[in-house]
Amino acid sequence: MNGGRTAKVVGLAATAALGGLLFGYDSSVINGAVSAIGEEFSLGSAALGFTVASALLGAAAGAWTTGSIAERFGRPRTMVMAATLFTASAVLTGLSQSIGFLIVWRVVGGFAVGMASVIAPMYIAEIAPADIRGRLGSLQQLAIVSGIFASQLVNLGLVNLAGGAAGNDLWGLSAWRWMLVVEAVPAIAYGLLALRLPESPRHLVAEGRDAEARDVLALFSDDPGAELTRIEESLAGDAKPRFADLRGPVLGLAAIVWVGIVLSMLQQLTGINVVFYYSTALWEAVGVDTSQALLISVVTAAVNIGGTVLAIAIIDRVGRRVLLLAGSAGMTVALAVTAWAFSTATVDASGAAALDATHGLVAFFSANTFVFFFAFSWGPVVWVLLGEMFPNRLRAAALAVAAAVQWLANFAVTQTFPWLAENLGLAVSYSLFAAFSAVSLWFVLRYVAETKGRALEDMGSGVAA
Repeated sequence: MNGGRTAKVVGLAATAALGGLLFGYDSSVINGAVSAIGEEFSLGSAALGFTVASALLGAAAGAWTTGSIAERFGRPRTMVMAATLFTASAVLTGLSQSIGFLIVWRVVGGFAVGMASVIAPMYIAEIAPADIRGRLGSLQQLAIVSGIFASQLVNLGLVNLAGGAAGNDLWGLSAWRWMLVVEAVPAIAYGLLALRLPESPRHLVAEGRDAEARDVLALFSDDPGAELTRIEESLAGDAKPRFADLRGPVLGLAAIVWVGIVLSMLQQLTGINVVFYYSTALWEAVGVDTSQALLISVVTAAVNIGGTVLAIAIIDRVGRRVLLLAGSAGMTVALAVTAWAFSTATVDASGAAALDATHGLVAFFSANTFVFFFAFSWGPVVWVLLGEMFPNRLRAAALAVAAAVQWLANFAVTQTFPWLAENLGLAVSYSLFAAFSAVSLWFVLRYVAETKGRALEDMGSGVAA
């Protein structure tokens, strides 16, 4: 593929991946607001956990339904729908005067996150040439971590301007409310840009619009006729995607579907989103003030970006499986060290916990090491695999199921973490995450096959022998 066509496909993939920026921003912005929301609405640990995690129920529903929405309305229109929901959620959560209203609109925003989590990898996988598909698919994760980083910068700036997340002297609203409202700006930009994207050629062929598909393929393929023929042959005789197509001999589902489901679960059970949803409150819990805790969150988000950039640079050279294995090993060690550091925290007469300087530094570096290993492996690679590992006839339905399970696992971890931290302590919580990281290493070795360099039309079982 020549340089001009490469630039075009990169541009299309980058635009689609902007949904990931909103995905990351929406997921992480609550980090800076969570303590202020708890104070303003007088929430206990369980209620606060549900407020944070409620968006993930919406995300699971959004992921579950997006495959059928994308098949009916097309990929770019689905992105516009997600952008509209992002915008509404951003404004109305920020203006919520009751916890019930805030939760409802967090669920709506979560639905948009679920849509973005499915539609971006689906679209990118369907337009990307096999030799650069890993790098283009990783743009989704780069956008997610950039959204996380942006949210932490915005949160830090607003807290410093207002003198605290719960301050009421910033243009008539508390800083935590502005944290949520600001998301409307990138959401509107995403919707406008998505309107300019061409439809996926695979969707066009499935709809019988072969001439339009050839025109789209000509934008980034040296031989659009041959590509069109491959897509037609792959889809020939296939019915519209249905969840019933996922049935198979392994507990009622095809083996490849189970691989996607377990990959999705393990990505969340490592505890990565505890860092991005609760890290400010977590560091406050061991004696760090709010401004410093937010600054630590910004540093962690920057580490996340660095790891993701590394993944983009090497994923199509070293392959998906090697990155997953390296990430699992590194995460297991880093989480175990973090758990040990938190186990040394002391509690004073008032019940306040604190780490001494040495163990605080150990916890800081080991937690960020965990984020780095996740960022170059399980963060981007799972999304790349979910976009490419399923056969064409299963992709939309299987991706929807795997993404929905991922959000449900995220919900379970996010909902239970405040209780775990309060009742069992941070050391036990991080030990559990370390154990799941060790399980992820075994699972990849046993069940995950390499997909590097393979055309989507050639995907078979996708299960390691």
